[in-house]
Amino acid sequence: MKFRDTSSQQGAELELAPMIDVVFLLLIFFIVTWQFARFERDMDISVPAAEEAENTDRQTGEIIVNVRSDGSIILNGRDVSEPELLTKLQSISEAYPDQAVILRGSSDTDFQSIINVLDQIKKAGIWNVAFATTKPQS
Repeated sequence: MKFRDTSSQQGAELELAPMIDVVFLLLIFFIVTWQFARFERDMDISVPAAEEAENTDRQTGEIIVNVRSDGSIILNGRDVSEPELLTKLQSISEAYPDQAVILRGSSDTDFQSIINVLDQIKKAGIWNVAFATTKPQS
């Protein structure tokens, strides 16, 4: 009877190349998603509270327009003026007719500043506008 020699068998080795590939893919995924989420969060803006606020499904390619308390306009992380906002939104509206826009106005913002931005959105031909709110804290 012939027995196997256990000293001649090689141990199982851990393949590092596939593990490194997976780690890099995860790293790229988290960096890209963080980059997109960064545009929505503007720390100078505290959106108003609403009793009927609800979380809706996000659409791909949404444009986020922030209006700070001093009336300055931020479009996807960049400060823009009202004419610049209009030209950018018009070019987007021509390419994507059903483009969604989220308007995030600070609760301290003058109402006229938000209406001015809303007028620019309407002039650009965008009809799909949502206002960002939060639930009131109990």
